[in-house]
Amino acid sequence: MAENERGDNKSENGEHGSLERRPAPAPAPTRIRRPTGGRRPLTPMPKGDPWQLGGPIPGGPTVVALGGGHGLATTLTALRRYAGSVTAVVSVADDGGSSGRLRQIYDVPAPGDLRKCLVALAESDSVWREAFEHRFRGGDLDGHALGNLILVGLTQVLGDFGQALEEAGRLMDCAGRVLPATTDPVVLTADAGDAGPESSNVEGQVAVSNSLDRIRRVHIVPEDAKAHPEVVSAIELADQVILAPGSLFTSLAPVLCVPSIREALAATRGRIVHVCNLEPQVPETLGLDATDHLRAVLDHGARVDAFLYHLGGELAADEISIRALGVEPVAADVAGPGGHVHDPAALAKALEGLL
Repeated sequence: MAENERGDNKSENGEHGSLERRPAPAPAPTRIRRPTGGRRPLTPMPKGDPWQLGGPIPGGPTVVALGGGHGLATTLTALRRYAGSVTAVVSVADDGGSSGRLRQIYDVPAPGDLRKCLVALAESDSVWREAFEHRFRGGDLDGHALGNLILVGLTQVLGDFGQALEEAGRLMDCAGRVLPATTDPVVLTADAGDAGPESSNVEGQVAVSNSLDRIRRVHIVPEDAKAHPEVVSAIELADQVILAPGSLFTSLAPVLCVPSIREALAATRGRIVHVCNLEPQVPETLGLDATDHLRAVLDHGARVDAFLYHLGGELAADEISIRALGVEPVAADVAGPGGHVHDPAALAKALEGLL
């Protein structure tokens, strides 16, 4: 399963390792914006321990990443290697596991994917990194991640979910911002099966993720859900916007369903890069190739300037069809050992080259 992001009741796909800090990087030269069609040389960047984290890089570009779960968290780990400013825009449509239980009890946006992003951006030697991922076993708290409970508790103390995320970011000394796609909880629905009288409607993120019928399109309820007030300006002012890998219909598409986010993507001055999954996610994207992933993103109203896919990967990409869609195909070796998750260092190298 390719960096499948359904967070709280699936196994971890992200890479883990030492929490040692790497030496501080030398200041980067001032970056100059280029026309979209050009290509800058890739900065040599050897693969290494993804948790030897740095950032922000002085003089680096402003980068915004959209999505959810482990795929977005891995992308944030990559962005820390070259970005001067990082903002994560995270789906809050999850209704499973710890997140789903807390949503139901406290009427808050799903905290699980936001927690993962905070951890990905946290100071590497902070004890809060491990503490936020600690999951209780047994008793009334069975299955809950400590970070989820802290986010809900901060929301109750501060009276605002966005402020709770900001406070958690300060607590963990994060190298970037983590913003919910919407300030209120949303429900995910999907059109599944063949179009016509035999089509079906599926409701709930877990149900959509597990649907045996092919997902054609997803929606959020309410359809006019408001984006977090800082999300739109972050996207519009970014030098680069990343549509992160992960659960295509249950992590990335819910963010694209927010009307003001689609409008911001259309208006942004930055280059938008869709990073494709490495493998199909069963059953959510079974039978879809890389080009189908891109078509699904475009069908949900997103603008895409470049499509980054793994060279020689399991998901085939038709570059002729991709160019016909008005998108630049870019093949690169971005998979980690075993080919199941993206390698943060290799992904950073490829993304930096697409500025």
